[in-house]
Amino acid sequence: MVRRVWDRVAASDPGLLRLAAGLRTTGAIALTLGVLAPWGVGVSHLVAGAITAMVATFAIQEKRRGPQGVTLALGLPVASASVALATLLHNLVVAGDVFFVVLIFGAVYGRRFGDRGHALGMIAFQTHFVALFVGVRTGNLPGFLGTVAVAFACSALARFVLVPQTSAGIFHRLRRAFRARLAQLMDAQLELLDAGPQDVERALAHLRERTARLHETALMIQGRLEEGTPDAASARLVQRRVADAEITAERLGLLLLTARSVERADTLTLHLPGAPVPEGGRLPVRDAARDTLRRDLSALQVLAREPDAAGSSRAYLRNRLLGYRDEENLPDGPTAVQDVFRGIGEAARAVLGLRIVLDGARDDADDSAETARSREELDAEDAALEAEEEPEQRGLARPTTRAALQVAVGSSLAIVGGEFLSSQRWYWAVLTCWIVFINTASTGEILVKGYRRLLGTVLGVVAGLVLAGLVGRHTWTAFGLVLLCVFAMFYTAPLSYTLMSFFVTAALGVLYTLLHTFSLSVLVLRVEETALGAACGVIAAALVLPVHTDRRTNELLEAVLDHLADVTSGALDQLSGARADDLLERARELDQALADLLGATQPLTHPVSPLRGRKDTARYVVALLETCAYHARSLAATAELLPTHPSIAADPRLRGAGTRIVENVGAVAAHVRGEPSAVRTGASIASLLRPGRYGTPRYGRVTDRVLRHLQRLDEAVVGLARPLKVPVKAETGDAAAS
Repeated sequence: MVRRVWDRVAASDPGLLRLAAGLRTTGAIALTLGVLAPWGVGVSHLVAGAITAMVATFAIQEKRRGPQGVTLALGLPVASASVALATLLHNLVVAGDVFFVVLIFGAVYGRRFGDRGHALGMIAFQTHFVALFVGVRTGNLPGFLGTVAVAFACSALARFVLVPQTSAGIFHRLRRAFRARLAQLMDAQLELLDAGPQDVERALAHLRERTARLHETALMIQGRLEEGTPDAASARLVQRRVADAEITAERLGLLLLTARSVERADTLTLHLPGAPVPEGGRLPVRDAARDTLRRDLSALQVLAREPDAAGSSRAYLRNRLLGYRDEENLPDGPTAVQDVFRGIGEAARAVLGLRIVLDGARDDADDSAETARSREELDAEDAALEAEEEPEQRGLARPTTRAALQVAVGSSLAIVGGEFLSSQRWYWAVLTCWIVFINTASTGEILVKGYRRLLGTVLGVVAGLVLAGLVGRHTWTAFGLVLLCVFAMFYTAPLSYTLMSFFVTAALGVLYTLLHTFSLSVLVLRVEETALGAACGVIAAALVLPVHTDRRTNELLEAVLDHLADVTSGALDQLSGARADDLLERARELDQALADLLGATQPLTHPVSPLRGRKDTARYVVALLETCAYHARSLAATAELLPTHPSIAADPRLRGAGTRIVENVGAVAAHVRGEPSAVRTGASIASLLRPGRYGTPRYGRVTDRVLRHLQRLDEAVVGLARPLKVPVKAETGDAAAS
């Protein structure tokens, strides 16, 4: 029971990164307050120390402990200089405002220098803001500089002692999260297996959601391979095994979807989020097969969820499931149902490979002949794996330069407008303007982020009023509530920017109470300044070197299509007998490009977007691209097996059969760039390999699976033509035969 609960926690927070961020930040704040309080410092020093400790902790995002320590050490003089300059320029209004704008420009421009530049820029800006917030003056500057030093020291203690995180530890927890999400996906597959006609839509939604979560965790592992593994060969091996497990689990879900339909329902359609389930697909699997499928899916889930379990019972389960790969004891039933059992066998092999590479487990005493063969295949792949930039933009075209200019202009507008609203708290508008530019790249993204921040702020004002009334003048109760809000802010930040803004504003209501400046008018002013800052950010993004959402999404769409063509072409080359390098790495680049596109389309798909037609088109295009990415990943994974897998042989016909797909992907990309092009349709991929055409009588089961992926990929690419308005031309008989 405890293990299942912990697995749920691990699955909901892969690597426990959000939990660690929340604990580390609240720990740094608590330590700072604990060190400062015995010295009898005022509340303003406590507030300044708490905010500085928070900034010093969350600003540093480097993955290795050494670079983290260097950045933290450099951050102290940067923060001290920023606080001192804010204090010295307080009475020089024009000079102070000009410096603030220059500081903002430098903080954003510093992102081009990587994580360290981004962290130091954020520390400089935020500590300047702290000096304005608590009202540091020349007379008490030395005391506040001491507070800053204490905060940085406590941040270091929290980071390296109280809540330490090593790359190996994070990687270990990510692996555990991957297994937990793999088991949850199998839960969803069991739910789909048993779902009646009224429940199938919900079951399918759960299947899609958990497939996406498994994919998210696989990408997170991909991002940690370099730091979490001892060498490049180990990194490639882990990448291979994780990809195997992800692809076979996703394929198992698609096979189950097909088996539910007496009409062999089109899994291309079923794979699209929100797509209706055909009437045939609402029928559960036949009763005679369902019990056996349920038993074997449950057994597979045990193998995936409990990697440390041992014994003859586990070996029996593993041997039985792996036997399906060789048609051993395959239950009677329709072909679609038998394909599910074969898929279970392939998934069991992937789980075995995952266990070997992640745990070094070699409990092979009770192996059956099929299990021994699977181990030999995995060992051969391991041996093979062990053996085996884009042009820089310059000037105003560089994203960091453009963003820095935009935020400088927006902040200048926010300073002027903020002064009209309040000569004392104008900096809230500047803070909002600066924040909406973080991790955004188009006007639409900035608009959505500004909207979310404003919504969270309005809700946070209500919460701040309630909390302020509860704590009154009880200082330590107030700081306790602030710590809870800070933890919630960091725990929810990756999930919802609105929630993060809510907790920030609620905490500020309590801090204003501590500083004896709380009133309803202050919190209302906070909403007004937030709205002003968001508006200034949008205006600057729209007028200064604008990157419109259409342009941004077209650029990313073109990148996705280029990666898709690269992966598909490379996989076909290797499946046809040639050699292609780094197929799985190319597939991950495709996944990352697709994730970037998904983020960029949020302004188009947001619920408040009035452009319903564009919203539906964007969702449909992204869904089709997700389908394309799945089949391309599957082709790449199969091609990677080719050199070492005894049951997979190169088939020269596949290169010719897939040529049209690659050319069509290129045609869609050319159309996105504005070049004249057209997509070609013709005979099905399977018919292009009809017996005797290339002097080969027929193809085997593995080639048949490759053909199914190619057929789905072909359909999905042609499907992109309609929403993107790409002309479609039917091949003539002579063209199809050429």
